[in-house]
Amino acid sequence: MLYQNNMIIEVCVDSYDTAIAAAKAGATRIELCAALGEGGLTPPVSLIQKVCHDVTIPVYVMIRPRPGDFLYSHIEFELMKADVAAAIRAGAKGVVFGILNADGSVDISRCRTLMDLAKPLKITFHRAFDMTADPFLALEEIITLGFNNILTSGQRQVAEDGLEMIRELVKRAGQRLTIMAGSGVNSGNIVLLQEAGVKAFHFTCRKKISGGMQFRNGALQSMGPVTSAGEYDIFEFDKSKMESILMAFKNVQ
Repeated sequence: MLYQNNMIIEVCVDSYDTAIAAAKAGATRIELCAALGEGGLTPPVSLIQKVCHDVTIPVYVMIRPRPGDFLYSHIEFELMKADVAAAIRAGAKGVVFGILNADGSVDISRCRTLMDLAKPLKITFHRAFDMTADPFLALEEIITLGFNNILTSGQRQVAEDGLEMIRELVKRAGQRLTIMAGSGVNSGNIVLLQEAGVKAFHFTCRKKISGGMQFRNGALQSMGPVTSAGEYDIFEFDKSKMESILMAFKNVQ
């Protein structure tokens, strides 16, 4: 497809089936996570191994030990180091992480340690970037560290609202690093993001469906807090959403 010549289309998935479907549908890269409802956590090694073995496009693995902020304890950082090593052994082509200090600055020392462990994999600084106190200083520090990509919504809830910040980040980064737009990316705002200079796009492509259980306990909606997905709901790949996004890419080239 034409868009593959100059655009990165990264689909974020948290299951084997959605990874396979995204690769078949035209994704150029997979970001593999667990718990997308929590913003993405480190997936199990068994899933990493199976996806990396069965898809031909690069798989980048999320390295995030828990939900919440990006200020990690000593033990959490040790887990992150172990997870980077496990991702390499499992066949990942890249890893995705971000570590901050309490004041909202990039934790340069810890990021450098993980990057050294991750060599020669490609590395994305994820949306922890959107929690930095000074995004332009953070950009320069992330570039100096040697990251390949920054995933950002322009420090807003969705990328379309952060468009002007993203435009400025693309301008300042130049050829030194790829600014990848994520959060709320869809067929309706592809043109706006491309006009801002974005050449890498990150999105989920899934829809909620009812699972196959016949017996259902009506008094129990979820094993945890009731969220948008109940205990009897599952997510599957949304082929129509993917097709509409790819069509938007083709229409603006």
